[in-house]
Amino acid sequence: MRRGAGVADALRRRRVHGAAAFAADEGRQRPAPARLLSQTARRRGGRERKRNLGAADRRRQRFADPLFRHAAECLGRALDRHRHAAAPDRVDHPAAEPSRLAGDHRARPDPIVMRLSGLTNRRQSRAAAILLALWALFVLSAMIISWALDINSQLTISSSANRVLEAEAMACSGAEVALHPLVKSGSPFLHGSLAPNQSYSARITGEGGRLNLKFLLAGENPANLELLRKYLEIKGVDLNERDRMIDCLLDWVDPDNLVRLNGAEDEPGYKPSNGPLKTLDEVKRVRGWEEFTSNPDWAADFTLSSTDARIDINSASRDVLLALPGMTEGLADRFLQLRRGPDNLEGTEDDIRFTLAEAQIALGFRQDQFNQLAPLITDNSVVVRVESVGKSGSATRTVRMVIFKNNSAIRLLSWKEL
Repeated sequence: MRRGAGVADALRRRRVHGAAAFAADEGRQRPAPARLLSQTARRRGGRERKRNLGAADRRRQRFADPLFRHAAECLGRALDRHRHAAAPDRVDHPAAEPSRLAGDHRARPDPIVMRLSGLTNRRQSRAAAILLALWALFVLSAMIISWALDINSQLTISSSANRVLEAEAMACSGAEVALHPLVKSGSPFLHGSLAPNQSYSARITGEGGRLNLKFLLAGENPANLELLRKYLEIKGVDLNERDRMIDCLLDWVDPDNLVRLNGAEDEPGYKPSNGPLKTLDEVKRVRGWEEFTSNPDWAADFTLSSTDARIDINSASRDVLLALPGMTEGLADRFLQLRRGPDNLEGTEDDIRFTLAEAQIALGFRQDQFNQLAPLITDNSVVVRVESVGKSGSATRTVRMVIFKNNSAIRLLSWKEL
């Protein structure tokens, strides 16, 4: 029992180093001479065995001894845990430690274990380095992709801005061409291209073919007001709404504060200008015109720039022609077909311009019918509207201007970029 306890204690304190350690531990329990003789014989036998071992056997021994030491240490730790679990109240006396450890040797590091530990640490370091490199590569890739997308968006914005600027320049070029005194409606010079994917197309129409609200409302001429009322009817405005719109428009431009039957004058939140219209956008503020002016092209047949209230039959639209007294849809369609010329296209070189006498024949009016129509129409307009569309790639810009053009006398009345 004492011998087993001695081996267990030696294993617990990691002082076991093979057969020599076991002999040393047992020697402490024997008399001194026997122990010395045993140790001497064991050393002598070991030296003899080493001399008899070959090179391969010596290598196996160097490799096996640490493994046996490691196994003995594990066995000692297991026995120590078992002994303490069986006798938890046993306490080692400090006085016995010096005598028990007198012949022991200090434990040395196990080279095999250290070598395996070094290999494991190096592998872990390499794995960590690979993961770190992968993360760095991912971050750099994300940064490069973000940078490339940002540059691409900036280039797209810059290219779009350049295209818009080029389209505006092309539209202005077409407008300048239309200003020339020798350029008429339908001229081939109104269409051109200065560079690939860059072009302009201008159109000249008489401003007299539109309803001039300034002259139609002036003096409250019944014939002029009936022309405006008829136009609103063609646009789908019902009877009560038409009367309200015209009365409110008259109250807006007259100088007094007298309210008409369906009109509106100065009220809280509503204040008419009591003067002539200055711009067409002012009509949007007139009571009763809100729904009508909400349409995008509501002002296509209105103007404030023509010289009088008469309608130029050579540039009037179908709806304006239908508003004239005695005009029917069949007559208006036939007259427009004749006016377009052989190609049946508006605004080309082969368009026909009618005089008043030729218009009477083309419309098939009797003289008494035409006499009723004659005060409201004309065959010429010195005020024209130019719409020039410029294109550059996918960008499109439009310039609209109204000019007074009478032979060499040219005066710009309004300019608007759409």
